Amino acid sequence: MKKIEFLKPVFTKNDFPKENLHQLILCGRSNVGKSSFINSIFNTKIAKTSSTPGKTRSLNFYKVENKFFIVDLPGFGFAKVSRKERDEWNKLILALLSNYNSIKVAFHIIDSRHSPQESDIELNQFIRQKEIPYFVILNKVDKLNQKEKSESIKRTIEFFPELIVNENLFLFSALNGFGKKEIFNLISKLFLWNFIQTFLLLTSKKNHLLNWINFNGLRW
Repeated sequence: MKKIEFLKPVFTKNDFPKENLHQLILCGRSNVGKSSFINSIFNTKIAKTSSTPGKTRSLNFYKVENKFFIVDLPGFGFAKVSRKERDEWNKLILALLSNYNSIKVAFHIIDSRHSPQESDIELNQFIRQKEIPYFVILNKVDKLNQKEKSESIKRTIEFFPELIVNENLFLFSALNGFGKKEIFNLISKLFLWNFIQTFLLLTSKKNHLLNWINFNGLRW
């Protein structure tokens, strides 16, 4: 999994790519490190990073190995945009997530230094409502010592009790590469080994994806 290309920014649903590829959706608060996540996982600088929250104003589509898309959603929480623009974002994201012609998996990225915010809880509820399989990535763990990492895990699980470390909850740092191998392997298993297609033949409940993977001995 080496080839990644920036395909296009999407500002309206008419701009969605015509290719019906599976999608890995990156979502989280502004300045949580989604662009750095992409650059670190793929050893590239393809995703533009900024210290200014809210710089991503579009749905950014990346194509990986010509097999699936990574969709970087606009960050929420800090972005200084008008209510009208925020409403347009919401409509666009809803159109993306409501289109069931392609399989989607969400990576919800959270700053490990802080407890999940109200907007994180709302995002989690929305993803579950749409029955989209999801994983939580606690980012920026290079800023934490071992005790603080344990505390971050504990308080995150208090908000989202369904999470299990190294199954659907991962620690990550783009700075020192902590957790990179595990997440790289996870993405490969989900999108390059055709596990999702087989899964959908067995069950229509996409939120049980993790249980199916574990049942078949595909633990990482």
